[in-house]
Amino acid sequence: MSNPPHIALFASFSGEGGVERMVLNLAEGMSREGARVDLVLARAEGGHLERPPEGVRMVRLGVDHTWQALGPLRRYLRSERPDALLAAKDRAIRVAVLARRAARPQMPLAGRLGTTVSAALAEKGRLRRALWYGGMRLFYRGVDTLITVSEGVRADVQRITRLPDERFRVIRNPVITPRLERQATAPLDHPWFREEEPVIVGAGRLTRQKDFPTLLRAFAELRATRPARLVILGEGGMRKRLERLAGELGVAETVAMPGFDPNPHRWIARARLFVLSSAWEGSPNALTEAMALGVPVVSTDCPSGPAELLEGGNVAPLVPVGDPRALAAAMRSALENPPPPERLREAVSEYHQQTSSRAYLAALGHPPEAWQ
Repeated sequence: MSNPPHIALFASFSGEGGVERMVLNLAEGMSREGARVDLVLARAEGGHLERPPEGVRMVRLGVDHTWQALGPLRRYLRSERPDALLAAKDRAIRVAVLARRAARPQMPLAGRLGTTVSAALAEKGRLRRALWYGGMRLFYRGVDTLITVSEGVRADVQRITRLPDERFRVIRNPVITPRLERQATAPLDHPWFREEEPVIVGAGRLTRQKDFPTLLRAFAELRATRPARLVILGEGGMRKRLERLAGELGVAETVAMPGFDPNPHRWIARARLFVLSSAWEGSPNALTEAMALGVPVVSTDCPSGPAELLEGGNVAPLVPVGDPRALAAAMRSALENPPPPERLREAVSEYHQQTSSRAYLAALGHPPEAWQ
């Protein structure tokens, strides 16, 4: 038996996205296992930080950009001497590689990647992609373990970096927490959920990645044959475009966009259907949460993650990316013939906070059984 490890989790919080929420869930989960956890933040913005996890120390480096954190992170590593460092997202990984080299070269370093990089950069110029991929090949050689959130992300990153199999670990996101069920039962004062008409929910940042225009077009097609309402949770730069499109499609009165809610689960739990319309993902957290709550789901077969969650379409429908007609048909089918809630919950059993947190600690060289 040994003393619990001191884990530093380095990230940059710039909004209210799923990455930020998963980092907090992971920090909380490792702390519950008994580890001493520091959440070391470059930027520290967003609603998620209004309720930091209990038992986790917040270390704000006070910079505006991840690269500016190099000096402060190096000083933190020298003074605090954590037993392991986990960096979340690409820029944080690159900074962590340099900071560790200067401060504590023998300390284990893992990097977490949560999106399909090639899909995210698909519309960038060839030179931009080449520079980004070259940077990944250069910097990621300095990481002991690369943790990806799905097999699809692992395969994508491995193609780019050309690193061997033994450098990779696939660990599912710590999505399902004790807080999830509590938040799902929180009050929600919205008139649509007091009516018989089914409410469909989508959630995520209002960005190109989530492809809410396809969801709106599919919803308009669905509305032509049956009553339904649509709620899109989230905020982002595409709000005005989406509001305009809803008006053009004639569904503005049956679409609500209430913005960011720190508790989206109370909406999802009351939905008759959750829809993921993304163009790409890594491992879609909102889809996982909906399944954990037993809510019927439909998803695009985007890279990567939904096919793994839905077992290639055996658990719930998968449709091609950017195809409103196919999405509308799948939504109609799911509303009329929803799968058993138990089947959905069973499919996401690997995504529990404790399971994920223990796997992360083991990947960092400190399995809980070594000190518990």
